[in-house]
Amino acid sequence: MDALFAKEKFDRVVHLAAQAGVRYSIENPHSYIESNIVGTLHILEGCRHHEVEHLTYASSSSVYGANTNMPFSIHQNVDHPLALYGATKKANELMAHTYSNLYNLPTTGLRFFTVYGPWGRPDMALFLFTKAIMAGEPIKVFNNGQMLRDFTYIDDIVEGVVRLLDKPARANSQWDSNNPDPGTSPAPYRLFNIGNNNPVKLLDFITAIENALGKTADMEMLHIQPGDVAATYANVDDLEDYVGYRPATPTEQGIANFVDWYLDYHQVQT
Repeated sequence: MDALFAKEKFDRVVHLAAQAGVRYSIENPHSYIESNIVGTLHILEGCRHHEVEHLTYASSSSVYGANTNMPFSIHQNVDHPLALYGATKKANELMAHTYSNLYNLPTTGLRFFTVYGPWGRPDMALFLFTKAIMAGEPIKVFNNGQMLRDFTYIDDIVEGVVRLLDKPARANSQWDSNNPDPGTSPAPYRLFNIGNNNPVKLLDFITAIENALGKTADMEMLHIQPGDVAATYANVDDLEDYVGYRPATPTEQGIANFVDWYLDYHQVQT
């Protein structure tokens, strides 16, 4: 990694690599420490030693953990993660802050909310649901489909990342150590939510997939899984104030886009 930084002399870095997923972090915790903690350290060290102008990195809505004050705000404390995945993402934010403080490295952490769309991970619900519905197989629906998720279309995520990359984090001159704001700092450090700001019930998400496919899902209703949260909902006011942007792709449109891509990519005949 150090050789890569030395050779390429990056001006800015977007760090999106990680071991993702809440449930798998329960099965294989070591993978999360190796990828998310040690891997991020290598990125931070590369940025520090090679004068990178701005590091933008992926955090996650999972850092909100046991928080229930909706919508989630970057100005809330996030000290109670419910799974190791969320804990590693919170750790990434803390690691970034120390580098911003010690080395004046501008860092911006982006808390993504349930990203979906073409070219996503095949272990994600949208892929699993679409594949099973097409095959006439049952899908596993946790928490009896009552979970709320702030599903965010991939194009909206990319737009937010690019806009923030071009606007490096700045120190908050008004930061008060007696009333510390978790989302900013006297160092060049910022956090932002990138979410659709419109929670959708899982059952409605499945209905949108059914409509796009023209097929009905066979649903196996199950209890909520350990480490899962019942709802996510992003407050994106800070994102809009900082870069003039807020995600807005309707779930129905995003799923229709995904299904069109999925059928074409896999050459599936409906």
